[in-house]
Amino acid sequence: MLSISLPARINVLGNPTDALEGAYATISAAVGLRGGARIGPADGLEFCRADKTTAIFPRERIADPHGFNIEAAAVNALLRHVPEFALRLRERGATISTWTDIPASSGLAGSSVLVLAVLAAIRAFYNLDQRHCNDYVLAEIAQRAEEQEMGVVCGFADRYVPLFGGIAYVSYHGKLWHAPLGEEPFATCEPLRGRIPRLRFCVATSGVQRNSGDIHAAMRARYLEERRRGNGPLIELARHIGETAWRGKIALLAGDLKEFGAQIARNQELIETMMKTCGFPDGAGAEVRTLIAAAREAGALAAKLTGAGGGGAIFAVSADGQEEVLADALRAAAQRAGLTRIEAFVVPISETGLMEEA
Repeated sequence: MLSISLPARINVLGNPTDALEGAYATISAAVGLRGGARIGPADGLEFCRADKTTAIFPRERIADPHGFNIEAAAVNALLRHVPEFALRLRERGATISTWTDIPASSGLAGSSVLVLAVLAAIRAFYNLDQRHCNDYVLAEIAQRAEEQEMGVVCGFADRYVPLFGGIAYVSYHGKLWHAPLGEEPFATCEPLRGRIPRLRFCVATSGVQRNSGDIHAAMRARYLEERRRGNGPLIELARHIGETAWRGKIALLAGDLKEFGAQIARNQELIETMMKTCGFPDGAGAEVRTLIAAAREAGALAAKLTGAGGGGAIFAVSADGQEEVLADALRAAAQRAGLTRIEAFVVPISETGLMEEA
């Protein structure tokens, strides 16, 4: 058996331009929660879940995934983009099981991590040519697996950062229209490790699960409509959100955590405005606002939504290493507000992205 794992992701600055793309960037970080896949030989193509649910398929494109949407999407996307895989799959089958420590639908890229894990497990097990199926190509195929096979409107941060690990400035220049693989640039990931102050994050999940694709679909459709006609409020909002990422990078490289925090706060304000503009009257969500306010009252340098909004998770940054204090404050605030399903924990940046073990 081969075992593959990857870390969760926090979008620190610049989101949701990771879903809108164009001429924008994010600062995104891999963090110390992981999900993964195990793969071994089998007669057919077998998928297994941690709850022992199992399904077996012929060794070909999967038409009905029987609930194994993530696994089937990864297989189908590889068959579409890597002809070598179709030949190898006809020669032998595999059993693939998935697992995760990442809270579901929480804005931490949990689904994307599992798509990537299945793709990477297949690549390793079938010994696919890593010159043509390298990590950049794998990230691009993962995005297409979710968008084209699962119907989830999504961008690229969640597919690149878990693979490469660390904290990075990720540029999506030239990726606005989601052109076919090879007809647009790869994302550009600039590692910031060793150049910026040490960071840890306090994360709190709201307990409100949502489908990020539903939110991104409304945003992206309106944004593209405005781009086609050349004007509109989302174009201006996206420009300002993109600015938070490059200004935040400048601040981090200078060790100016106060300005870094100011950009995070600005990003959150813009997210609220963008979501309301796109027809979400509650913006990022009452639970998200409650947690952000509690983090700020407890002395956080900054706090912001990570993910699409309407629920999910927030992260907070402390200037003085008091992340555990922030976590306690968030739990107490949640209890006062009657938010019984939140989880609050401290996570380091995961410098290790994709891991493979025999």
